[in-house]
Amino acid sequence: MNALAALGEVLVLIGTFFYFLSTLGLIRMPDVYNRMQTSTKSATLGSLGVIIGVGIWAVGNGLSWAWLVKATVIAVFLLLTNPISAHALIRAAYKSGIPLWHGSVVDKYREHIEAKEKVETEAPQEGGEE
Repeated sequence: MNALAALGEVLVLIGTFFYFLSTLGLIRMPDVYNRMQTSTKSATLGSLGVIIGVGIWAVGNGLSWAWLVKATVIAVFLLLTNPISAHALIRAAYKSGIPLWHGSVVDKYREHIEAKEKVETEAPQEGGEE
């Protein structure tokens, strides 16, 4: 086994550790928002570790460099789409009325919505009476 194959195996192990942290976050966190945040970050890092590790391992074991290129493209795609999809799910959960954990002290999204509604109600109406 050469150094690239060993590095690939280490990255896969690190990725599986992040998967474990993701599972632990699902069990330990108190509400859907914290669970989603924890699992998204950990699962994204876990996926990156496993995918890039497999690509490096393949190159280290004499397979084509195409493995590493494909793994990198997949990793970049996951790095871009996982946070966006998690944000969309959390926003939908918030708008559907799922409450925050009672220990949450800051609700910035509520402040943003209230400020936006205030600006919309204070704005002059177009097409009014002349």
